Amino acid sequence: MQPAPSPRRSAAPSPGRPARTPSAPVASDRADLASARKNEVMKQHRSAQAESPAESRAMPLGEHRTSGSAARAAATPRRVAQNASSQPSVGSIAAHRPHAVVAPVPALEPDIDADPDTYDGPEPGEDELPGDRFLDREGSWLAFNERVLELAEDTGTPLLERANFLAIFASNLDEFFMVRVAGLKRRIATGVATRSASGLQPREILEQIWTRSRELMARHAACYQQDVAPALADEGIHLIRWHELTEREQGRLFTLFRQQIFPVLTPLAVDPAHPFPYISGLSLNLAVVVRNPVSGHDHFARVKVPPLLSRFLEASPHRYVPIEDVIAAHLEELFPGMEVRAHHMFRVTRNEDLEVEEDDAENLLQALEKELLRRRFGPPVRLEVEESIDPEILDLLIAELKITDAEVYPLPGPLDLTGLFGIAAQDRPELKYPKFVAGTHRDLAEVESASAPDVFAALRARDVLLHHPYDSFSTSVQAFLEQAAADPAVLAIKQTLYRTSGDSPIVDALIDAAESGKQVLVLVEIKARFDEQANIKWARKLEEAGCHVVYGLVGLKTHCKLSLVVRQEGETLRRYSHVGTGNYHPKTARLYEDLGLLTADPQVGADLSDLFNRLSGYSRRETYRRLLVAPRSLRDGLVERVHREIAHHRAGRPAGVRMKVNSMVDEAVVDALYRASRAGVPVDVWVRGICALRPGVPGLSETIRVRSVLGRFLEHSRVFAFGNGGDPEVWIGSADMMHRNLDRRIEALVRVTDPGHRASLDRLLRTGMSDATSSWHLGPDGSWTRHAVDTEGRPLRNVQESLIEGRRRRRGPAS
Repeated sequence: MQPAPSPRRSAAPSPGRPARTPSAPVASDRADLASARKNEVMKQHRSAQAESPAESRAMPLGEHRTSGSAARAAATPRRVAQNASSQPSVGSIAAHRPHAVVAPVPALEPDIDADPDTYDGPEPGEDELPGDRFLDREGSWLAFNERVLELAEDTGTPLLERANFLAIFASNLDEFFMVRVAGLKRRIATGVATRSASGLQPREILEQIWTRSRELMARHAACYQQDVAPALADEGIHLIRWHELTEREQGRLFTLFRQQIFPVLTPLAVDPAHPFPYISGLSLNLAVVVRNPVSGHDHFARVKVPPLLSRFLEASPHRYVPIEDVIAAHLEELFPGMEVRAHHMFRVTRNEDLEVEEDDAENLLQALEKELLRRRFGPPVRLEVEESIDPEILDLLIAELKITDAEVYPLPGPLDLTGLFGIAAQDRPELKYPKFVAGTHRDLAEVESASAPDVFAALRARDVLLHHPYDSFSTSVQAFLEQAAADPAVLAIKQTLYRTSGDSPIVDALIDAAESGKQVLVLVEIKARFDEQANIKWARKLEEAGCHVVYGLVGLKTHCKLSLVVRQEGETLRRYSHVGTGNYHPKTARLYEDLGLLTADPQVGADLSDLFNRLSGYSRRETYRRLLVAPRSLRDGLVERVHREIAHHRAGRPAGVRMKVNSMVDEAVVDALYRASRAGVPVDVWVRGICALRPGVPGLSETIRVRSVLGRFLEHSRVFAFGNGGDPEVWIGSADMMHRNLDRRIEALVRVTDPGHRASLDRLLRTGMSDATSSWHLGPDGSWTRHAVDTEGRPLRNVQESLIEGRRRRRGPAS
């Protein structure tokens, strides 16, 4: 590794992220500067668009892009179109045209709220660190999704869970293209792109993504076709194609088609009188070639698969066929009098991230609703097609969608394996993880019973550290808010909502509280990605019930997980608080691993009062008693504590840094960990997803270990622990180590003070990082290696199953 050059933070800030200097403006000023920069970029981009408008004209089949097709055929080898009835091997994907960028990135809207992953360099006076010390965040994300795929490929994973992991992989990759890939293309198109912290230009990153994602999608398809689908068939769950159905099954599905599918289908022709139709993002479509028997001319048409119908249709008990096969088998019904010559499946992924100019929007809710309508029309970023697609049809799709060859992904059918979520939901418990029902935390109930525990009485006696899903959400956090809503002694409830369920008991409790005359403040983050529409609905419902609904601070998402209850107790008011790492979402609380602190501690209550006042009114408070709050104090607070561990280590006192996060990307935090490692401080990082830190590099990170745990539950909690010279300090909260969390979100960490709770979190971190625990280990080159068995081939400890078993053993009277 070579030393990095010495750019200083006093230099011009990189796009999307102001430089941090000792005299850097406060959060509101930074938002003003960012807004001015965004507006200027938007003006320049729109001016450029006005000078050179894009044009497109749909043409009849056979006349479309003849010269372009010939040129590409001359330069790029084409495979011979295969018969649709024969399934090509996964290896044939590699025989598709080689990976190359042969066309410019199309004009796109500028990215005004992305996480550009740029770095301003070290602070003046800091020791130099190698320039290649950061791993690429996009590559690291793809490595995370590869770990998900490995769970699907693992024959030791229960079979329906393997199908579920295949669906999760596909869903994850969809969102990655909709947001991250779309963001890269925007920055390239608008000319605001800069090198990432890893040293790569956006174009280089984009090309690496195309190559790596193509490899992973091929593995994904192979896992389904060659492994999971045959294994499901062995268990009596048959996922088959139309030609494999019996005549009786085909007749039954024809009746279903006529009665329930045909009425909602709309074939759209393409000719000089019918322009190429808009293809909505993530929709399945059939590209159909029909011939007019009178004229002998071929024509192109598109048929969209209705997204609200079941993805797999049951032809007979436990025999399922993709809905697109049923539609394809009956295309003559849609084009009477025409000869159906061919049909091919395709699927488009579009840019579906949102852009809202908050400074210019008088009403954020209305502005976001308009932007949600625009989301449907984002530019394409990926085209998935069946490997058997006709080259001429593919040419037409590429031209009309205005994408490059590199963005085309030919795959063996069926496309869109997110449909496996429905298959995985089947009631076959022997093919799933053993059932686990969370119990009431023992500090909330002396004896397990059907009645709800008295949460306020329990909190007056002690703080309660919750660990979901091992501790029940419904009898802890949900009960806390429901009892507050029903308790006549409760005067006020203040709550943040980032994501919640469609039939949320949390929202119902807040509405009940407001209708009973309590003061209810709800901070709804309506910009929560892909939950915007649901949150707008809840915001309106809460307002109609009399709740005070606010949307946080301009330019900042409110991501912190906070709840505050003010209760009259005799002559005094007592504040009860909850600070968590996860959303107030009863359904995901059964699937996500999260931590939460319920407490009646006056300091935490005062901190939450101050923070809620900042979020709902006008306050510039930046310091708190037991909280670290982004965007002002959280990063600096953590970095300061890492530096303090260096001093403890040099003085011979106990020292160490341990972090459990979803993502580790922020350069200031990573550099602090490198400097701690150089000083000899042991550093452990337990990360679920992205990690830009290189562990185990001689002279840089020799004392750093990075582990990742994936399993039946999604690891979602954030924990920060410091040796602190023998007086351990532990924090939990909502923040990941990413720019967006530390610079553009309201995040909160709370210090855990109870010695028993600190010991519990210490055991959790030790277990997760132990070599005896099944996990993935990150190497200095960015590669992840799975460690699931010991040297004798015996399975290593599963941390999640160990926690389940521990809860079962310990459930009972409080000690």
